[in-house]
Amino acid sequence: MRRSIAFAMLVVAPALPPVVSAQGTPDTTGEPVPARYESHHSIRVGGETVEYDAVVGSVILRDENEAPIAEVFYTAYFRTGSEDQGPRPIMFAYNGGPGSASFWLHMGIMGPRRVETPVVGHQPPPPYSLEDNPYTLLDKTDIVMLDPVGTGFSRPLGDAQGSDFWGIDEDAASLTQFIRRFLSQHQRWNSPRYLLGESYGTTRSAVLARHLQRANIDLNGIVLVSAVLEFRTIQFAPGDDLPYVVNLPSYAVVAAYLDALPGAPPEDLQAFMTEVEEWSLTEYATALLRGNTLDPATRGRVVERIHEFTGLSREFIDRADLRISAPEFEKELLRTQGLVVGRLDARFTGPSGDLLQATPDHDPQSTAISSAYTSAFNTYLRDELGYDGTREYTPSGATRNWNWQRAQSEGFIRGAGTPNVGPDLAAAIRFNPNLEVLLINGIYDLATPYFAAVWTMDHLGLPDHLRDNIHRADFAAGHMMYVERSLLPQWKETLDAFIERTSRQ
Repeated sequence: MRRSIAFAMLVVAPALPPVVSAQGTPDTTGEPVPARYESHHSIRVGGETVEYDAVVGSVILRDENEAPIAEVFYTAYFRTGSEDQGPRPIMFAYNGGPGSASFWLHMGIMGPRRVETPVVGHQPPPPYSLEDNPYTLLDKTDIVMLDPVGTGFSRPLGDAQGSDFWGIDEDAASLTQFIRRFLSQHQRWNSPRYLLGESYGTTRSAVLARHLQRANIDLNGIVLVSAVLEFRTIQFAPGDDLPYVVNLPSYAVVAAYLDALPGAPPEDLQAFMTEVEEWSLTEYATALLRGNTLDPATRGRVVERIHEFTGLSREFIDRADLRISAPEFEKELLRTQGLVVGRLDARFTGPSGDLLQATPDHDPQSTAISSAYTSAFNTYLRDELGYDGTREYTPSGATRNWNWQRAQSEGFIRGAGTPNVGPDLAAAIRFNPNLEVLLINGIYDLATPYFAAVWTMDHLGLPDHLRDNIHRADFAAGHMMYVERSLLPQWKETLDAFIERTSRQ
């Protein structure tokens, strides 16, 4: 994988009044009618005016007897009036959770309008500002922001229950049907096709790619934003040393950012990352594997190196038996300052609360931006896109009953242990050697740490000629790198190049 890293308002034309084609209510026969709220807009992107139709709509999912089982809502953006030759690419995008609606990506980077979050820290109280997003991908691809069942406006219908859709394979099966019906309804079967998911959305994309292949639907590309495919890398289960190895590099870069290292900050951050990564995979991993047989001299040397790389005290590292989980790191690093470190974005810090607790009681990044994103999206949906239905938008659905057990796949039954969908992604690439994957990491992300994702990609078991199908871009940001406006040009440049390369005939 090739790696890149970077640190660093236009006026939209007035929208025409929205056209409401349907209200999403049953017709006289009792059949549900898909919703459709349509409006026309324009925006300046890359020095040109992009005209587009915005559609808030839904697709009715059906069982084998064509009985309705769910209504899945989406917001789609279709460029109009373009002189481009050939079919336009189309990208299906979603957030994660599982159980999160897609408004985070929607309001952060994907849509032509975004919520203004000017600072790294807690956002000011309402009213929140919307601004044009000249870094939208709409000049390169049409965009479909979709909300899985139980999120947004999407819901089960008839006798179906939410649990019918809340599971690794259940979720992928429902979205496979959504995509198939969407391609038919919008005459897009010959368009270059992409998936873009964030967090659990990357898990979804790996499984969904295989489900789509079984439906004879190949993809041009998959974008994995803040990825987690192998869940043991983030769970810190007793007796499993792997998560400590792949999380340590994130602790190091976070400590460097927060000026918490015992020595001088690194002059070359990328060289520092490489050094910690190598040490984690070698001396540190070997020490952990030794368990109680580790000799005192080696143990002392490892304690000292962890202290140098993370800023954590030698005493704390020794008491932790060399194994520090991400929540423990978030609580401990700035404990003496009365602060906790953000899980989703470690550049955000907040009041610690109970200083005797071992782990944080809140995530400073989440509490800093959630109100702004939720409020801005609901305002945008109603005031600019014309939605006037009575249903309330659900930011996060019920997922406590999520089915983590896998269905039969690739000839064997997967048990209810820690999920690993890396084999799904590997199979998707092997069966479609033209499929390319873009891995986007935030190096200050402690929820889905960058090196855990890299380690997973390096253990897919792909032959050498297919390993080049995976590309990597690191952002000097957290889980949601689009929160910081200064990084939006890097996002646009990275995604534009990926789409242009993979959509050529």
